[in-house]
Amino acid sequence: MKTNALIKSMSLLLIMAMLSVMLSGCAVTAKKADSGKISIVATIFPQYDFARRIAGDRADVTMLLKPGMEAHSYEPSPKDIIGISKCDLFLNVGGESESWLDSVLESADNPDMRIISAMDCVETIEEETSEGMQSREHHHEHEEENESDSDHHDEDEEEEYDEHVWTSPMNAIAIVNAINAALCELDPDNAEFYCANTNEYVAELTELDNAFRETVAASERHLLVFGDRFPLLYFVREYGLDYYAAFPGCAAETEPSAATVAFLIKTVRHEKVPVILYIELSNHKVADAVAESTGTRTAQFNTCHNISAKDFAAGESYLSLMRANVDILREALN
Repeated sequence: MKTNALIKSMSLLLIMAMLSVMLSGCAVTAKKADSGKISIVATIFPQYDFARRIAGDRADVTMLLKPGMEAHSYEPSPKDIIGISKCDLFLNVGGESESWLDSVLESADNPDMRIISAMDCVETIEEETSEGMQSREHHHEHEEENESDSDHHDEDEEEEYDEHVWTSPMNAIAIVNAINAALCELDPDNAEFYCANTNEYVAELTELDNAFRETVAASERHLLVFGDRFPLLYFVREYGLDYYAAFPGCAAETEPSAATVAFLIKTVRHEKVPVILYIELSNHKVADAVAESTGTRTAQFNTCHNISAKDFAAGESYLSLMRANVDILREALN
């Protein structure tokens, strides 16, 4: 893992050195895009979708992570780095999975760029490993922990926080408001337009939040079982739900241990769980195996971390995907 991280860092530094010549001397100011519009770059789908909903046709919005791509294995291309360096508003997550951004932003000769990290907009939650979950091995550049040493952490070890903050609609509202405030400062001539779109969007997100709360309140149970990664810690905390899953949200594993599968099967049978969930862009092999052993069915629960190329072309959004989750949640809890 350390070797891969070193290679990745060296490759990025080499790209940055080559690009520095190209970017040097280029003055960067707001509304400098060829279209004359504000330029917004987002690393992943949720912030991209929030920005395009607020800005409408008054800004050029770009998403770095291509539809269908695994977010945790993303590496910026030279074109991506140039786009970040020249944009007016840069939207990122702010966690370990985007540690590559440090060198990019340090090298960007763009003092007027506004940067919004989603994790800075909300109260973050420390990552956790639930009962029965596969021992975590993050795809981030962290050292692997041995089970025998899991209870003996170095006093100087940094706490790790879950990055998937947007999975709570209430957090989404906080991020949307931060994006709106930045756009109004960068482009005051269109502030009224941005605010109107934001107010409308926040009202829809509030309706979504109410739909989740009503669904949970009317449900027979409060337990979700994911035969997959679990990047929904903020979601279950927001709505008072319990969960079991095969892997943590940022795990690199794709093959669970026999003990993990056995635990999930036992839990599903004991709790009479009606639906085994998996997330988008997953092979859902674990969910299928648990469902086959327990006679239950599987269903996709959208985390919105990224979106398939098909859904992207069809115009699916954070709202449409999360609204679909309301129906899936109702089935999973009853």
